Amino acid sequence: MQYTINGSVMQALEIKLDPGERVFTEKGAMVWMRGDVKMDSNLKGGLFKSLGRVFAGESLTLNFFEAGRKGGYVGFAPMGPGKVIPLHVAPGKEIICQRDAFMVAEEGVELSIYLQKKLGAGFFGGEGFVMQRLSGQGTAFAEIDGEVMEFELASGEEMRVDTSHLALMESSVNMDIEFVKGVKNMFFGGEGLFLTKLQGPGKVWLQTLTLANLAGRIAENLPKDDR
Repeated sequence: MQYTINGSVMQALEIKLDPGERVFTEKGAMVWMRGDVKMDSNLKGGLFKSLGRVFAGESLTLNFFEAGRKGGYVGFAPMGPGKVIPLHVAPGKEIICQRDAFMVAEEGVELSIYLQKKLGAGFFGGEGFVMQRLSGQGTAFAEIDGEVMEFELASGEEMRVDTSHLALMESSVNMDIEFVKGVKNMFFGGEGLFLTKLQGPGKVWLQTLTLANLAGRIAENLPKDDR
């Protein structure tokens, strides 16, 4: 697969499709098509997997883009300010994503739901019980709010993350939550009551911005209606 990622704050992804090559995406991600490309909205992985994606808050059908004999290009863009991250998915290298992180992928990649195994992580981990899983074989792309920080955790190595800033992780990484230590830290530290604990081995991608935090900051600075 040939692709280019352009821009800095509001990046755009353009994929070159050779004749017969096909990619799929969630609804609303495509920005432009040029050349000999056709779009088709359909199920992927059968009805059961499609209903699972609905349970995860995604659409029932996916959009497929296939190049004709002359080939063509398809452009995609994130829903907010952030980065486009290429991911190489392979057996034993599954990627777990926050909801709505998936952007587009080759047809050999499978998109399914991922359920948190631990109740604490589901209730308080910032991502809820349902996340996305990318498996199979091929190249996929995810969108991350703000800038991206990448960490490679060794076996047994731990890091603690502010809830909701975990964007992606390899499936080999273990995720749990823990209370913020110290009563003063819990009530006056401004970081909430819980942190997400990640334990290697595996790769972790963090986002420096969340759209929820950005929306809250904008709302705080909007003019107040004194009527």
